Amino acid sequence: MYHTCLADHLSKIGVFVSVVNPLVIKRYIQMNLRRIKTDKADAEMICTYAMQNELKAYQPESAYIRQSRIIQENINLLLKSRTMFKNRLHALEHKTGSSRGVLIQPLKMTVISLSRQVKKLEEELIRLIEVNEPELYARLQTIPGMGKSTATHLIVMSDGFRKFESAKQFSCFIGLSPVEKRSGSSVRGSSRISKQGYGTLRNLLFLCSFNACKSNKSCRELYERITAKGKSKKLALIAVANKLLKQSFAMARSGLDNDPAYRSVKPAMK
Repeated sequence: MYHTCLADHLSKIGVFVSVVNPLVIKRYIQMNLRRIKTDKADAEMICTYAMQNELKAYQPESAYIRQSRIIQENINLLLKSRTMFKNRLHALEHKTGSSRGVLIQPLKMTVISLSRQVKKLEEELIRLIEVNEPELYARLQTIPGMGKSTATHLIVMSDGFRKFESAKQFSCFIGLSPVEKRSGSSVRGSSRISKQGYGTLRNLLFLCSFNACKSNKSCRELYERITAKGKSKKLALIAVANKLLKQSFAMARSGLDNDPAYRSVKPAMK
């Protein structure tokens, strides 16, 4: 949030700007075995990184995307607060004592108030998407198993699917890409997803995978094929979530509506 205003201003007046993941800079400093941690030393290493690596130019987001992202972040904060108050309310309902009734009513009112605020923000978020991306928003919802909330998050986090060049990049961004740890004959770590990214969208896609296994033909076939090999159901659901992401990306880039009978044709190997 703090860097966007500066990056947008510099980009607007013609200054080259590149926004790099801070974890990349941190690992670069560690790789160079720097033990000094000061602002001057960090600035020197950032400068060195910029001179040794090819940097990608910063592309300002659309105004409605930035506004939608702020609304999403506010919704997430309200949902966390509502969950906290719900847990306290549940604990008090099972507690005995004269003060129990006095405390329960204010908590109930707080939960109701938070729910109303969440609903208003969700309506405003959907309105923004429907005004700026009406066709894409409607097209994503034609995918069996895809809901309004997931479609909204996909559009906002990908800037209308213009932020990423492939579905694989998008999958890595939200932490759905597989991670393997193997080395020689001794290290045989179990495969798992990275979970490094936007967890809310990852969770939404995972929840959508339950319905997609029933209503989405290609997702159902994928789920049955993986479970038939003896793999866990959770692994199959994660694969279905990735499948939904790929379907969404393909439909957004092609401009075509969902077609259950469609099959992509790969060019023959020469």
